[in-house]
Amino acid sequence: MRISLLKSKIHRAQVTGSSLHYEGSLTIAIDLMEKVGLRRYERVLCSNLANGERFETYAIAGPAGSGAIVLNGATAHLGKEGDRLTIMSYAWVDVAEADDWRPRVVVLGENNRVIAVRNGVAEEE
Repeated sequence: MRISLLKSKIHRAQVTGSSLHYEGSLTIAIDLMEKVGLRRYERVLCSNLANGERFETYAIAGPAGSGAIVLNGATAHLGKEGDRLTIMSYAWVDVAEADDWRPRVVVLGENNRVIAVRNGVAEEE
């Protein structure tokens, strides 16, 4: 049997912009995606800490080091610049591996800089 477990989480990501007329998706700076093992076009579930909205979309890569977190398309209606998001992805894991499973998690601070890392991610220098 396989179960769905948290794979990646970017916690307290601050929305840096929105593009209502873009086709859709969530732009995330590629270095943040890489830190938690998110892939381009991977499905993500987002929760907005400011208004309680939850939405599902897919990730696209923004410029490395930019701290970009951009709501695109219809998701632009679900938040505004400055809102904090939790961005999550999930993986199907064999139940025999579940007890040892550890998601990759980063916590962001000002300007979407990593302030903490957990579970399988090398500590920041």
